[in-house]
Amino acid sequence: MGNQGSSKWRKLILALNCITLGIGYCGGPLISRLYFLHGGRRIWLSSWLACIGWPIFLIVLIIAYFFRRKTQGSDTKFLIMTRQEFTASAALGILVGLAGYLYAWGPAKLPVSTSTVIYAAQLGFTVVFAFLIVKQKLTAYSANAVVLLIVGAGALALRADSDRPSGESIKQYVLGFVMTLLAAASTGLALPLLELIYMKAQKTVTYTMVLEIQMILNIFGSAFCTVGMIVNKDFQAISREASQFELGEAKYYLVLVWSAIIWQFSTLGIVGVIQYGSSLLCGILIAFLLPLTELLGVLLYHEGFQATKGLAIFLSLWGFVSYIYGEVKQSQKKKENLIPQTEMVQI
Repeated sequence: MGNQGSSKWRKLILALNCITLGIGYCGGPLISRLYFLHGGRRIWLSSWLACIGWPIFLIVLIIAYFFRRKTQGSDTKFLIMTRQEFTASAALGILVGLAGYLYAWGPAKLPVSTSTVIYAAQLGFTVVFAFLIVKQKLTAYSANAVVLLIVGAGALALRADSDRPSGESIKQYVLGFVMTLLAAASTGLALPLLELIYMKAQKTVTYTMVLEIQMILNIFGSAFCTVGMIVNKDFQAISREASQFELGEAKYYLVLVWSAIIWQFSTLGIVGVIQYGSSLLCGILIAFLLPLTELLGVLLYHEGFQATKGLAIFLSLWGFVSYIYGEVKQSQKKKENLIPQTEMVQI
């Protein structure tokens, strides 16, 4: 009963983190695109906003610390993680900051529907790096899901150039394309590395530690982007950009605040899904969410919707269902194998 209760609790947390990831990965690109569509020009600022919302979780961790201190005494440490996990998370945070900067080029130079297509390549990178770093094995169902999701992205890529915004030079469009592809590779590397941190952890990874890892990732990611903003003089440009924003100065700052909040959902979802699932599941979820983001881009920003986009959404849904079906089948097999052993123990 205890194991069953624990399993149900893990599945519930995993489901909540999947929803959180969905909010972040659908909402993040859309609000970033809103910033660039109405007069925003600062790529470093956009990437900085993806990391700077970490104080939200600092508040949660402070509350959790005082609860632990009541039960564990005054010697209770603020951070559960060891120095090893802190160092690994800090190093990974710099990679996350770099990935955020590269990813910001997509909404800046490309339609949401196009940048999400290119970013779908992260699944291929995740599969390769997950195999090399954490020895992730593919089942027939997960391999089928990966193929379907990549084919869907490839079908969209054939029509990507037709989405080049009017007035956007070919050079800028290509630069946005290349930077987004590099962001996909960086994310594909970061996901298995995060799973490796969990695997090598010297303590049991609790949800509190998951929040700590997220906070450290974003502290060092935002530090990396802050350096870029200082060099590019983005801080000095914020007030000027706000006064020229097409939707008004108040809405400019509102967009910035909500960008910082929504992007935190994506990071929280990633660290949670990897902890309670795997880096492969996280990569598949992100790839599944990308066509949905495209559809929202079409609805909200009136971007073109070709038949290939509908095909990509269908293939993504098919691939995601295939993966979930495979996981359910595996879970059933494990239970069937466990039942005879339990009966033998009772005899």
